[in-house]
Amino acid sequence: MNTITIQHEPLRTFGAALLIAVGVPQDTAELVADSLVASNLRAVDSHGVQLLGFYIDQIRASNFDVNARGHVASENGGSMTYDSENGIGQLTAQICSDHAIRLAREHGISIVTARDCNHFGAAAYWAHRISRAGLLSMVVCNASPLVPPWQGKETRFGTNPICVSVPGPNTWLLDMATTTVAMGKIYKASLSGAENIPIGWAMDSEGVPTTTTADVMNGGLLMPLGGYKGSGLAFLVEILCAVLSGGAMSTEVGGLRLQGRPMRVSHFFLAIDIARFMPVDAFIERMQSLVQIVKHTAPAKGYDEVLVAGEPEWRAEEQRRRDGIPLDAGVWQHLCIAAESLGITPPRVQ
Repeated sequence: MNTITIQHEPLRTFGAALLIAVGVPQDTAELVADSLVASNLRAVDSHGVQLLGFYIDQIRASNFDVNARGHVASENGGSMTYDSENGIGQLTAQICSDHAIRLAREHGISIVTARDCNHFGAAAYWAHRISRAGLLSMVVCNASPLVPPWQGKETRFGTNPICVSVPGPNTWLLDMATTTVAMGKIYKASLSGAENIPIGWAMDSEGVPTTTTADVMNGGLLMPLGGYKGSGLAFLVEILCAVLSGGAMSTEVGGLRLQGRPMRVSHFFLAIDIARFMPVDAFIERMQSLVQIVKHTAPAKGYDEVLVAGEPEWRAEEQRRRDGIPLDAGVWQHLCIAAESLGITPPRVQ
């Protein structure tokens, strides 16, 4: 695939400028751009700047309320429900993450649910925001129904990601969809002109596994992770997010790529105050010891080492901060087309 390379600072500035041009307040635009470029830095390109075009389309169609900040619907002890009021997803997530941190410090543990939200980028950005405060965090969200339940061929669940982050420098960060891959990877393949995707990623409209990109783009289905197990995890996320928050559930949820109706996704933020159990430094030391126990496992044939959750992304980030972020030419072309329509000059690329 043809690619371009761009440094993360000008890419972040460019992304914010595009959002500001469609009416997003500057602080919010910078937050959104930072969250997306952070995913590109970690080589999670499915949740990077390729999403900007979809965000801009939604804003132009008045499907996002760019000025809404939402409000606290209820607060009781360490529990909170937040109503986004159809605001920018990243702004809602920032507010809710900070509430989760505050409540966990007050009560030892906190749960914040948010309803009537929009796409907030990668869950890892928010889980890491909480764990940087010295808390153990879990962030999950429901999403557009693109996945059938096990043994079905009609969509009922989203990719419904689960992310868990712990304090410490590059200690452990699990960030996974409840499907084999996120839908963004298939959209990336389509934008880049790839005719085929790996086996096990998706099914056609009849629920039959396929490796043809067009089959998935034309009414196809994402594959639940591990069959019925992934389907069960997706159901769990739907309960924690949508049922608990009083938000839209399953087929009631709209989509980032659908216009004419709000997304109405729900978010869930869990924070645990480690200091209630032991000093945070002691927890980090124990975590690092556990990581080393796992990493010192003899690698299986065909592998050089055992990796733990978060390690590939941290390595990618170190390299991409130094050498720049590679973007598929198709993704960059779509961003440049949006920029031209908004009177924004794209930055220079390699």
